[in-house]
Amino acid sequence: MMQKHPHLSIFSPAFLRASIRVFLRAFLLPALAFAFSGCGKKAADQTVLRVGYFPNITHAQGVIGSTLTAGKKEQAWFEQRLGPGVRVEWFAFNAGPTAMESMMVNSIDMTYVGPNPSLNAYMRTKGADIRVVAGSANGGAALLVRPAAGIAAPADFRGKKLATPQFGNTQDIAARVWLGAHGFNITQAGGDVSVIPTANPDQLALFQQGRIDAVWTVEPWVSRIEREAGGRVLVDESDAITTVLVASVRALQEKPGLVARFTQAHRELTDWVNQNPAEAQALVQRGITATVKREIPLDLVKASWKRLRFTADISPTPFEKLVKQARELGFIKDDTPLDRFISIIPPPGAKE
Repeated sequence: MMQKHPHLSIFSPAFLRASIRVFLRAFLLPALAFAFSGCGKKAADQTVLRVGYFPNITHAQGVIGSTLTAGKKEQAWFEQRLGPGVRVEWFAFNAGPTAMESMMVNSIDMTYVGPNPSLNAYMRTKGADIRVVAGSANGGAALLVRPAAGIAAPADFRGKKLATPQFGNTQDIAARVWLGAHGFNITQAGGDVSVIPTANPDQLALFQQGRIDAVWTVEPWVSRIEREAGGRVLVDESDAITTVLVASVRALQEKPGLVARFTQAHRELTDWVNQNPAEAQALVQRGITATVKREIPLDLVKASWKRLRFTADISPTPFEKLVKQARELGFIKDDTPLDRFISIIPPPGAKE
């Protein structure tokens, strides 16, 4: 039989004091600790912005931002504009789909990325997860032909082999649309012209070996194929959207101030890049070399730069065209409207 403590009646003051102590230890203190740890985590989240980019010339603003963050604190472009105590964590990706997957699982808040991966992620989530907040770079894409392939006009492509960076990516779709517009029957698996998805480094080697006749690719590979394999540009996509700046909806909701200030800093950096091309090229060359652990020639950066136009401006019209083309080719079957795809963020302090 359980013995009762002689002084702890449920109505006694001693029992009440003991009960309060038990409640504090068992329930209230852990709850308060959890609450304060949650507040600390939320406060920490408000001082860190996780941003993705590719070590590519077409991602110049991201490369420059990452390079300056790794250098002297007083020279860090974004941190100087985000406010005291704010830190940017940079993540280098090699492919757009990987960057968008990271965003959708909340591993990053923002990223520089190509238009097609951002569109695909938007469609996959029915417009729920991502927003384009600014433009970044246009141009830099081109169709090159091998001189010995005997291609002087579009009609000469019949029976030829054309490489693109990835099945269904921006350049792959552009190639299929262009060939279709010139009367060729192009299917996903074949047709009048063989469109072969091929990684960029392999494109260069196959082009040099004569195993492909043409390439639709993006800088710096356009310049490399020109310089190292004698490629001749047949179509120069000077106005094509190459890179955009994307934010997750979660970041827009939980870190609106940071996202707004980063986007404004991106606009200012884009202006600086256009006004100081030599300094920008040197930073991009240094940043890519440090990331890929291989010397990137400065003259290659300069050659690629000529085909690129850096701009923070963005418009829904080009994306509507891309989606229309992708749907016609069967790459996009979703009918999600693009009305939420672009989110123009006013500069901090601007009147709405």
